Amino acid sequence: MPALSLREVMSIGGYNAFLQTTLPPEHRIYDPDTETLESSMATFLTAFPRGFTIEVLDVYSGPPKIAFKFRHWGYMEGPFMGHPPHGQRVEFFGVCIFHVDEEMKVEKTEYFYERGNFLASFLSPPAANGAAASGSSGCPVMRGN
Repeated sequence: MPALSLREVMSIGGYNAFLQTTLPPEHRIYDPDTETLESSMATFLTAFPRGFTIEVLDVYSGPPKIAFKFRHWGYMEGPFMGHPPHGQRVEFFGVCIFHVDEEMKVEKTEYFYERGNFLASFLSPPAANGAAASGSSGCPVMRGN
C-alpha cells in the first residue's frame, strides 16, 4: 500500500488508513474505500464499547529509529458491520518503527502487520488457544509432519 501523509490519515481516519487493502470489494469484510472518518469511528466504537487498546509488548531499538512490537486488542461486545458480537478478544500484532529527530519528535512511522486474520476474527470467535497445537494447523511443522 502506498505511504500516507499525516494529513491523509487525519482525513480518512486511522482505521481506514490501517485497513487499506487491494482485495476486490466483494471479498472485503470491511471496506475502507467506502467508509468515512465518522462511519469508521462509529463502527469500531460500537464493536468495542470498552475500547480498543494498543499495547507495546517489546522495544527492540532506541532513537533515532525506535522499533517495537505491539498488540492492538479489545473485546467484541457490539456488532461489527452486521455481524453479531461474540464477546471474545479480537487482536492483531505488528511491528512499528518510529523515526524521531533530536527532540524525540516523530518524523515518520512505519507499520508492519497482517490485517486479514484480525478482520476474519469478527466473523466468529477466535479459536481456543489449544486449537493450533492440536494438529489443525496447515503448517507441517505445527502438525509434526
